Amino acid sequence: MTPLVKILFEDWADRSLPLPAYETPGAAGADIRANLPPESRSAGFTLAPMQRAICPTGIRVEIPPGFEMQIRPRSGLATRFGITLPNTPGTIDSDYRGPLGVALVNLGAEPYTVQHGDRIAQIIVAPVVQAGFVVVDALTDTARGTGGFGSTGRK
Repeated sequence: MTPLVKILFEDWADRSLPLPAYETPGAAGADIRANLPPESRSAGFTLAPMQRAICPTGIRVEIPPGFEMQIRPRSGLATRFGITLPNTPGTIDSDYRGPLGVALVNLGAEPYTVQHGDRIAQIIVAPVVQAGFVVVDALTDTARGTGGFGSTGRK
């Protein structure tokens, strides 16, 4: 069954902008757009190098129980301009009903202006499994053992 994400526009939001959408038939992520407040729409907002900011999307979402929404960077913005997400992937839980904002950071050398309607990130809707947790006296051995943080080599 395909999960259905319900969308509610903020009162101030520009409803003429497209909803999140998959840009190609094989896309895993749906692009989400900057939906700026009326006073910022003509100029956009500029991220200086190394600056972080929350970019509004103008929407709230209702994600079905048993699913999450992951917010991920768009590869073109990241490679061309250094615009990415500082907490990638960001997770939107199914019980969150507040405004959907996207945390952006400019890792580039030049200021970058986000314009009203720009595609700023992509969203992935994925199933969630909640695990149980239990304290034990020992863990099972594996071939890898306690090796971590690059212990499997460079190749």
